[in-house]
Amino acid sequence: MLDWGTLVLRLGIGIMFVAHGLQMAFGLFGGPGVKGFAGMLSGLGFVPAIFWSYVAAYTTLIGGFLLIAGIQARGAAALLLIFIVTAALKVHLSKGFFLSNGGYEYTFVIAASCLALILLGPGKFSIFRG
Repeated sequence: MLDWGTLVLRLGIGIMFVAHGLQMAFGLFGGPGVKGFAGMLSGLGFVPAIFWSYVAAYTTLIGGFLLIAGIQARGAAALLLIFIVTAALKVHLSKGFFLSNGGYEYTFVIAASCLALILLGPGKFSIFRG
C-alpha cells in the first residue's frame, strides 16, 4: 500500500504544480503569465524579476511533470520544496498561519508533501526510481 500512497501523493502534488506552472508560464487558468508574474516578483524585491519569473514558472511546470511521471522525483521534490518555502517566507509568513488570512497554511502542507516525497522516493509506480 505504501507504493499506492506514494503514487497518490506524487500525482496530487504534481498536478497541482503543473497547473500553477501553466498559470505562471503561459497565463492559463486565469494566471498572470511570465510578465505578470514578474511584476509581482518585482514588488517582492526579486531582481531581476523576469529571470526569477522564468525560473519559478518552469521549476513548477517541469517539476510537476517529473513528479507525475516519477522521473527524478526526489530532485524535483527538492526544487519544488525550495520554491514553496520561498513563497511561504516572502508572501505568507507575515500573515500568520491560516489561509483565510493569506497565511502559510497551504504552503506548509505543500512543503510537508514535498519533504515526504524526498524521503519516500517515487515508489514502484514510476518511470525512473531516482
